[in-house]
Amino acid sequence: MQHQKETTTLPQALSSFDQMPDSSYVRLPVVRALYGVSTATIWRNCSKGLMPAPVKLSERCTAWNVGLIRADLASKAA
Repeated sequence: MQHQKETTTLPQALSSFDQMPDSSYVRLPVVRALYGVSTATIWRNCSKGLMPAPVKLSERCTAWNVGLIRADLASKAA
């Protein structure tokens, strides 16, 4: 029985995050990678107002605004 290697690939949006316009939106895997925290921590921090809240784009699609994420990350880095 062969074991497959677990490979983690970067979402396309993460690899091109710096080139995206501020009006773009990214999904949870990208936000999780940018902040380096778990999904639960992302939701907890959003509910506490410690990071930008997501926007419901449709019934089953939630995303974060790139401009707000950039500003938040910049303020945390300063």
